[in-house]
Amino acid sequence: MKIVTILGSPRSKGNSATIARQLADTAKDLGAETAIYELNQLSYRGCQGCHACKTTLDHCVLKDDLTEVLDAVRTADAVVLATPVYFGDVTGQYKTYLDRTFSYFKPDFLTNSSPSRLEPKKLVFILTQGNPDEKIFADVFQRNKMFLTMLGFNDIRLIRACGLVPGVAVPEGILQQAEEAAHSLMR
Repeated sequence: MKIVTILGSPRSKGNSATIARQLADTAKDLGAETAIYELNQLSYRGCQGCHACKTTLDHCVLKDDLTEVLDAVRTADAVVLATPVYFGDVTGQYKTYLDRTFSYFKPDFLTNSSPSRLEPKKLVFILTQGNPDEKIFADVFQRNKMFLTMLGFNDIRLIRACGLVPGVAVPEGILQQAEEAAHSLMR
């Protein structure tokens, strides 16, 4: 089992990263091959809208630090995406990554019943926010889930933690959810 974890937070030890690392560490202890990519530490550009991935290539034409991440996701069995909510949405780092996954779509993705070039994969989406009200920003996951489903993620699990603030430990119950998600991915 190969699990790729993508951290969308600019804070290496932030809440979403802490939860994702707990999941990855548990999966590794269970025998998974794991890789963690911290988007904020990479140098990459956003999708250029050139459509080369639809006309002449089956992958993104850009060659930067995100190339390795996109290739790793392509060959993974499962993916963990982790991002805090910043200003009512995913981080800019995560959004730029997500835009580049446009290259995973087949040229006829708008009319193809199987629009993705990716083999079906499991996904854990980790979403954290400072606001304690679960109704606030609940739409962030739903909007992302639509695109992730189109990309071929067919078994999507959400770990959502509200009311987390920097410098305060992530509640044990949330870390337990990460461990349970790791066990689920390994099944």
